Amino acid sequence: MAQTGVRVDPYRSFNFLVELDGIAHASFSECSGLGSSTEVIESREGGDNTVTRKLPGKTSFTDISLKWGSTSSTELWQWRQAIVDGDVQRKNGSIVVYDLSNRAEVARWNFHRAWPTRWEGSALNARGADLLVETLVLAHEGLVRA
Repeated sequence: MAQTGVRVDPYRSFNFLVELDGIAHASFSECSGLGSSTEVIESREGGDNTVTRKLPGKTSFTDISLKWGSTSSTELWQWRQAIVDGDVQRKNGSIVVYDLSNRAEVARWNFHRAWPTRWEGSALNARGADLLVETLVLAHEGLVRA
């Protein structure tokens, strides 16, 4: 229960870290796809056809999308290439949010058995000065708020 008169500010979305088993990729500029949904199964009970019961069905998890400025690091590319080559290497990971001082962890979501379904590089433009951005999309089999 919240204390009366105590202000609780919402967490900021910019101060986060993504951890992946065995991959030490320091920084991502964007992380999206924290979500899940559960099918609704509608059924009628015998003798009572006036009411539809709604039961939970299968739960699915939204793919996680990671974006970062391209560097000489190729660990994420190699992980994706292993999938293309038929070597499915699943990894567990975490998305961690820190407070404004970047010292205290304030939220954590753990995902399980992830593998990269898609890699994408940004458009190249000789007239532009934009950063080269890579995107990796991860399918996974579970998301838990820790």
